[in-house]
Amino acid sequence: MIRTPLRPLARILSARAKGENPDAIERENIRIRGEAIRERARATAEGRLFVMGLLFVTAFLTVGLRMGTLAATQPQEPEGRSNAPAILAQRADIVDREGRVLATNLVTHALYAQPPMMIDPKGVADKLVKIFPDLDHDRLIKDFTTGRKFVWIKKKISPEQLQAVHDIGDPGLLFGPREMRLYPNGAIAAHVLGGARFGQEGVNSAEVIGTAGVEKAFDGWLRDPANNGAPLKLSLDLTIQSAVEEILAGGMKLMQAKGATAIIMDVHTGEIVSMASLPDFDPNNRPRPLTKGDPSDSPLFNRAVQGVYELGSTFKIFAVAQALELGLVAPTTPIDTTPLVWGRFRIRDMHNNGKVNSVTDVIVKSSNPGTARIVQMIGPQRQKEFLNKLGFLAPTAVELTEAPTGRPILPAKWSEISSLTIGYGHGLSASPLHLAAAYATVANGGRKVTPTLVHDTNHHPGEQVMSETVAKRAVAMMRAVVTRGTASFADVKGYQVAGKTGTADKVKPTGGYYDNKVMATFAGAFPASDPKYVLVLSLDEPSTFVAGEDRRTAGWTAVPVAAEVIRRVAPLLGLRPDPTPMESLSGIQLVSAKKN
Repeated sequence: MIRTPLRPLARILSARAKGENPDAIERENIRIRGEAIRERARATAEGRLFVMGLLFVTAFLTVGLRMGTLAATQPQEPEGRSNAPAILAQRADIVDREGRVLATNLVTHALYAQPPMMIDPKGVADKLVKIFPDLDHDRLIKDFTTGRKFVWIKKKISPEQLQAVHDIGDPGLLFGPREMRLYPNGAIAAHVLGGARFGQEGVNSAEVIGTAGVEKAFDGWLRDPANNGAPLKLSLDLTIQSAVEEILAGGMKLMQAKGATAIIMDVHTGEIVSMASLPDFDPNNRPRPLTKGDPSDSPLFNRAVQGVYELGSTFKIFAVAQALELGLVAPTTPIDTTPLVWGRFRIRDMHNNGKVNSVTDVIVKSSNPGTARIVQMIGPQRQKEFLNKLGFLAPTAVELTEAPTGRPILPAKWSEISSLTIGYGHGLSASPLHLAAAYATVANGGRKVTPTLVHDTNHHPGEQVMSETVAKRAVAMMRAVVTRGTASFADVKGYQVAGKTGTADKVKPTGGYYDNKVMATFAGAFPASDPKYVLVLSLDEPSTFVAGEDRRTAGWTAVPVAAEVIRRVAPLLGLRPDPTPMESLSGIQLVSAKKN
């Protein structure tokens, strides 16, 4: 900063030369400097006043806008902030193929207590036990009187229970709103739906997560907000599922079986229209899993998917179909059906079926040595490859969390004797769902079927496992089993049922087979002239007293129950009865070889 002197030398000398007073120059410079200082001070003060005014205007505008916003919003109670993520309680519905609700959400309340706010803890405990008899009275009193600040009492209560608790009138009893999973049809389709439970919980909401079945398999999808609440549409038909379960329960009781399962599947799409397993449970009150003993004794056990059994003579049609496909036999080719001895093993039939039968009659009469000789023509390696194409060597891909546990039990070594016994249904264990998918492959013209529980109009055809001609011949043979073979009770008038029976001794946990315990199975397709649906029905340890003796074979146990299922559900499936008897299928005549 350059400072101007008050008595500049040049002006002083000039003033003295002119005879003027030099002090006047100093006073003038002092006056000018003072005026400059005052101007600067005034400008500074004006700037400060402007800034202060601007700040006051901004503050008043902010306060005014906030007051206006508060006045325009609905009043609500303040909520404490939490660093935890919000609990996502929303869950989509599950419906059947017709849009009927199988699982939905119900708004309910949870009951909790804040003991410090209670007026009469002991009296509250007494009254709560009257409303909820399952509560422990002593435990309630302990929780209410030992200094605890928060106690869960019930995670979900009914509206009637909520009102009863309200009537107690104690300020320490509080309610938290939440959604619970509701299955309006009770135990119907319980094993498919599985069930749900509360996951992450808070006072004002709770997360609903799947426990088993499709609830768990599609848990992420059902909770995804991006789906905008769209329901999960299953392939099940609620009406047919209900009818199947009712008939299966009656048949299980009549045949004195310990368990039962039935599957109805669309042969072209693999969509499961019905899947029943007994005994069952109510998913609204899902029981606890067994901690010891046989898992199949639990009502939670899904026999259709988790049950892995030797399925007996139902396997014979696969051996014959493969032999037809390879050109090794024709329907009329004569086959030796006398007992077959292989080392120390002797393969024979329960009844004398004669020395020679046609390939068709091997199926109709369910001949074990006849099937074994056909398998000998095929060979172990080719048999294994064919069964793999049909899906018997891996768990099914159905959309259930239990599906991976239904892993087929294969022989340690696929030897020639193993291949012979597998040909007639012993030595390889698979689930009824495996069998249903394989029969659907035969029934639809030879294209592999992948079972599914999701209803979808876009299904891609699978691999061509066998030719259409061979598939039709196999169906024709199974039709003959019903018209003149072991499944005669399945000849439901008007629906041209084709099928095969299978009776297999149950395997002991310690090895070997039981003498008087069997799995009885019927697997079939209808109508045989143009198959639309496959039915597989199994009874676990059935027994019925007929004609003076106990009978356990599938022809006497599983087949009559399967016939009643077809008789009841075929009209529900939109199939009109055709009273015309079917003499042949697509021009393929069934001719039995003459007996020697």
